[in-house]
Amino acid sequence: MRDTLLFDLDGTLTDTDALHFEAYVRLLAPYGKAVTHGEYKSRIMGATNDSIMAWLFPEADAAGRSELAERKEALFRGLADRMERTEGLTALLDWAAGRALKTAVVTNAPRANAEMMLSRLGLDARFDALVIGDELARGKPDPLPYATALERLGAAAGDAIAFEDSRSGVAAAHAAGIDTVGLTTGLDAAALEAAGAVGAVPHFAHPWLIARLEADFGSAPR
Repeated sequence: MRDTLLFDLDGTLTDTDALHFEAYVRLLAPYGKAVTHGEYKSRIMGATNDSIMAWLFPEADAAGRSELAERKEALFRGLADRMERTEGLTALLDWAAGRALKTAVVTNAPRANAEMMLSRLGLDARFDALVIGDELARGKPDPLPYATALERLGAAAGDAIAFEDSRSGVAAAHAAGIDTVGLTTGLDAAALEAAGAVGAVPHFAHPWLIARLEADFGSAPR
């Protein structure tokens, strides 16, 4: 039986795409720049801040990109009171705790964002590890963040399931050898499955996911 659950943060534990998009709109407006929803989904979702700012501000140097990223994240944190847990998450985490499953959050979000979000959602004490992609040599879509989570938990890839909402996140977990379930908060099931997801659901209470957990763990949240 499997014993590990790994979660992305943005778009997975909570649907934050609209908040991030609004933060980018506010950041870009003074520069006469804009981003479309399509560009957000294809170029920003799941990417590292450095790669995002290099695309949005090719004229900026490394220090400038870092400062712009910090400003964008401050704008996002100012909107964070709108966040809510994804449907079914509380029951899933309660079930995982009751079975003493290993759990981790694996994210490309900056630590300040990740810790603030988990605190706002009341989840800061619910996970065994928090892996920040920006603090590693490579973030998602590289598998290193997920490999790092497995190492910190003392877990094996074959004993884990990951939950992701972006192409880069699914690709990262899949490349680490982890069966990955997509969350359709920002992309449709076809896009997530094309990136390597074994299936996709709109939330954690979906019947397909409950059946999958039953098969893989011997029981499921009820």
